[in-house]
Formats: sequence, C-alpha cells, structure tokens
Amino acid sequence: MSKWVRLLGWGIAGLVFLVPILSHSAEKGNPQLVTTEKVVGHTNEITNPSTLTVSPDIRRVAYIAQRGDKLLLVVDGVEGKEYDGIAEDSPIFSPDGHRVAYGAQLGKKWFVVVDGVEGKRYDGIGKGALIFSTDGRRVAFEAWRGEKWLVVVDGVEGKEYDGIGEDDPIFSPDGQRVAYSAQRGEKWLVVVDGVEGKEYDGIGMLIFSPDGRHVAYGAIRVEKQLVIVDSVEGKEYDGIGEGSLVFSMDGRHVAYRAQRGEKWFIVVDGVEGKEYDRISEGTPIFSPDGRRVAYGARRGEKWFVVMDGVEGKKYDGIGEGTLLFSPDGRRVAYSAKLGEKWIVMVDGMEGKEYDGIGGGSLVFSVDGRHVAYRARLSEKLIMVVDGVEGKEYDGIDRTIFSPDGRRVAYGAQRGDKWFLVVDGMEGKECDGIGDSTLLFSPDGQRVAYVALRGEKLLVEVNGLEGKEYDGCMKLVFDSQNSLHVLARKGTEILIVNIQISGE
Repeated sequence: MSKWVRLLGWGIAGLVFLVPILSHSAEKGNPQLVTTEKVVGHTNEITNPSTLTVSPDIRRVAYIAQRGDKLLLVVDGVEGKEYDGIAEDSPIFSPDGHRVAYGAQLGKKWFVVVDGVEGKRYDGIGKGALIFSTDGRRVAFEAWRGEKWLVVVDGVEGKEYDGIGEDDPIFSPDGQRVAYSAQRGEKWLVVVDGVEGKEYDGIGMLIFSPDGRHVAYGAIRVEKQLVIVDSVEGKEYDGIGEGSLVFSMDGRHVAYRAQRGEKWFIVVDGVEGKEYDRISEGTPIFSPDGRRVAYGARRGEKWFVVMDGVEGKKYDGIGEGTLLFSPDGRRVAYSAKLGEKWIVMVDGMEGKEYDGIGGGSLVFSVDGRHVAYRARLSEKLIMVVDGVEGKEYDGIDRTIFSPDGRRVAYGAQRGDKWFLVVDGMEGKECDGIGDSTLLFSPDGQRVAYVALRGEKLLVEVNGLEGKEYDGCMKLVFDSQNSLHVLARKGTEILIVNIQISGE
C-alpha cells in the first residue's frame, strides 16, 4: 500500500466563504489548475475525529462539536442546536447528500433530528440503526421505550417487540419498502412493510432483490436452517453459508450455499446442485444479466470453478474473492494455484505462471474487453494487462481502467518513491499516492490523484500540480474539465474546486 497522510484531528467552523486562488494566468495552450476553496469547518473543536462525516458527493461536511458541557452538530460550518448528547454513530447524510440526520439527547430522552427537525422522544436509539433510503426521501431507525423495541419509519412507529435485529431496518433499493427482523419472547420473525412473517428460532441475513420486488432471509428452526423467499420456505439444511444469500441483478433468481452433513452445495431457485467438500467464500455469484451462476468448489484436495453446473479444470487452490464476471457478463476470470505457482484463468485460457496474484487486484474494464491484475515475480510486482506484462516495481497500488476501457492507470513504487503509471508511462515521483484517490475523467482523457510530497498533499491532473494542503481525501470529477476534493489546511476544512483552464 502507498504511504498516506489521513485527514484527521479536525474541529469546528465559523462562516462559510469562498477564496479564489490562481497563481498563474491561464493562457490558451498553457493549461493551469484554477482553485477555489470553500471553508466548511475547523479541526480544533471536533470532539472525536470519527464523527467527521462527508456526504457521498464530497460536497458537504458534518461533525460533532462541544460547547461547555453541551454537544452540537456542525453542518457545512453552520452550528445546530445544543444537546446533552449526540449519538456516536451520528451524523449520516442521505445518499444524494441533500439531507442529514443524527440522534440527540435532552435530559434522559433520545430522538432523531432530520434536517434540523426533532422527532418523537424515546428512552434510547439503536446504535447504527439510523438509515436513509437510497433515494434519500425516507428515514428509518430503531428505538426503545421501557423494555420494548420498535422501528420508526418516516416518523411512524411500528409495533413493539422484545428486540430488533442487528443492522436492521433495511430499505429496498428503490426505497419503497422496508424490512427488519424482530424478537417476540424466544422467537424471531421478519416484518416486511409492516406485515409480520412466520416465527422462527432465529433470523439470519435479510436482503431485498435489486429491483425491490422480492425479499429473502435465512432462518433457524430447532437445529436446522432454511431460506425464506417472499414468505415461501425452502428446504431445511444443516447449515446455510454465512453471507452467501444473493439475488441476481434482475431479481429473478436467488442462490445460496447449503450444508448437509459434511457436504456443501449451491441452491439456485430451490434446486440443489452437486455436493462438494467445500464451497468458496464469497460465492455463488451471478453474471450481471442473471443468466449465469458460478462458484468455487473443492473435492478432495482439488479446487475448481463450477459454471452453470459444469466443473472446470482442477487446481490446488482458487484465489478467494477473485472469481468475477465482466460487466457485460460475457467473460469470467479468477486466479488459481498450480503447485507453488499462481495463474489467472480468463475465459478458460490460462495465463502465465507467477509466484503470486494480488488479492482483489483482478479487474475488468467497464466494456469487458480488457482485464488486468497484479502479479508477483520473486520480490517484485508487475501489472499484467490483457496478458502483457508491465515493468517490475517494489509495490503496485490500486488499478483502474478509464470509462471507455481504453486506458489503464495504477500507482507504482520504486524504492521509497511512488509515481503514477498511465498506459505504461511513468509520471512524476512523489512520496505517496492517496488511497482510493486515483480516477479518470468521464471522457477518459484526464487522470487525477492525490500525491504526497514531504508532509504536504496536492492534487495532480495530467501532470499539472495543484495547491499543497495538509490533508486530502477522495477526489470527484464533476465534468471533464473540473473536479473537487475535501482537504485540510491548518485547522480549516475545505471543499476545494479545481477547474482545468487554458487548454
């Protein structure tokens, strides 16, 4: 991993204002990065760095601050009302970044504040239970009153229970439906859109299909486990693979790992597959179009991939988490072990043998035409793109393709220095490349990242260096000619807008 300076130790803001900065004139043919800073906070009064929350679009900032013995929320530099307490897992932004919510305390009572409006009082608010729907229009949380728990959706209270499941409630992807597991006495049940399901001895993973039309969950009955899809019970098994329950993207199919005795198998739409000694974690997976299903399996000492029920070539191991379909669903790739060596299998064709394949490094381009991965040769690392090896480096960081799939970029290390490699060409040396900051512009013509130079960080776009800061976070392109980043300068928290001018 690259050397990185994180944006921590922040505090409270006063007014929000703009500061335009342009160190050089941007003449035609002499491109410059024109920077505009928006101050949205200061780091020196934040009660806990973990409360610093950034909206998904990297446009808004919120955090908890202290005034004497009171706590308050600061959103975009504007202070909210003072309270006796604010929930540690607060605040949260809606996915579109337009709304903000948090739990607050006055006296012995707790309530949720949404867009500055206080809700009904309760004895407590469930930790981590406050959520927005994907479209940002709805909000839900769990609360308790006396000895009873309930779920509140858009201010409307649900029925009281003896407990609410961890990580519940959940919204469907379209935000139209809500579900959660609840405890009544010694039994558990699932509530979907206010309607109770059947009681069981326990409830497992609860999920909606991507289209929101279907809901599925695991359940325990005595010593057996089963999956329920739209209130219809599946067959009972000795075990259901943790986290294995998955819908296809079109919502038409559902699959999971199941155990009978010492054997494991995949169940797709209620139909059992062949039994094996083990099924890989992170599988099964559906192709994006939902027509194909794949998983890794072991029989005896050998591993292989099963695609649509057909077993592939036997290996000594399958790289955990490496099995993936291309975005168009036409191609499939995974890493496999041959003796002491590793290869990548793409569309049934084995690649060259290496000493190792980087976990999580296997990636397809968006159009599915290209595939890349990080490989190890003795003590060195190389990037392999469509079977073509790049140069050897001491380290290689995150790899990305441009939106059109024609270009590839990654961070590379030689000795103590890092640099960006774009289409095989090395860029300027720096002391580190920001984790998850590397990205292409929408048209694929520009690549940007945050570079560390000494103790300062700066944004670089196609070799053009921006202003230095004491801290930076994720970059976002707003258009092919503009982007923005969250940064820190001294105690100031900044939204930095960068315009590429003069071309």
